[in-house]
Amino acid sequence: MSRSPERLTALALTFALVAGLPVTAWADEEPTAGVEEIVAPVEDIVAEVESLDGAESESKRGEEVTVALTSDVLFALDKAVLTGGAKQRLRRVAERIRAESAGGQVRIEGHTDDQGSDAYNDALSLRRAQAVRQALQAALAGTGTTLLAKGFGESRPRVPNVVDGAPVEANRAKNRRVEIVFAAAR
Repeated sequence: MSRSPERLTALALTFALVAGLPVTAWADEEPTAGVEEIVAPVEDIVAEVESLDGAESESKRGEEVTVALTSDVLFALDKAVLTGGAKQRLRRVAERIRAESAGGQVRIEGHTDDQGSDAYNDALSLRRAQAVRQALQAALAGTGTTLLAKGFGESRPRVPNVVDGAPVEANRAKNRRVEIVFAAAR
């Protein structure tokens, strides 16, 4: 990376603008003192792709792939029995795991919205994660993959259930989900 005075000035100006610092008209001046190297932490970049109907999304952080399926396409309201359509979606997810996974553990994590008590949501999210685990277990037989199911209830929302004091049904629908997490092969 070039460390020319012009490049360092541009970086300093960008940093000042991002940080909300006052910017003076020094951009045209020659640097008169030593320039300190600016080091800022870089957050993980997470690419997320969502299906057109919003029922499925995929994100990747490093080698970890997360496939999220909304509970509305997997289960009837307040139920933990997979629908016929859910079984088809899970077969496609199993095919991806077979093709892309590095093997080892696959985590299946159930989540709910903020409706109902914590105890009810914890139990429902666990039952749903276990139903998905059971369906994937059959589809991944013979791969040596270990499937772990856990319910998180409403403790890990993707988006706020309530905004400005009002419930947002579209957000609640996104929070009702099952996430399938696996390590991708390199």
